[in-house]
Amino acid sequence: MIFLLLGVLALTVGGCACVVWAARGGPRWTRAVAAVTLSAGELARASARHDRRRQSRGSSGDG
Repeated sequence: MIFLLLGVLALTVGGCACVVWAARGGPRWTRAVAAVTLSAGELARASARHDRRRQSRGSSGDG
């Protein structure tokens, strides 16, 4: 389990580094990795918003 978490952490840090490098004009592959990283972040944000919306609806119906 710890190795899985370390792997996710390494991918996250590497993806963030590629976003910064691509913004400064890095090679083409950094732009591809940066695009994937930013897309994954958008999906995570959308999922969190959806979960919050669903939780708030459930709690307001109790009272």
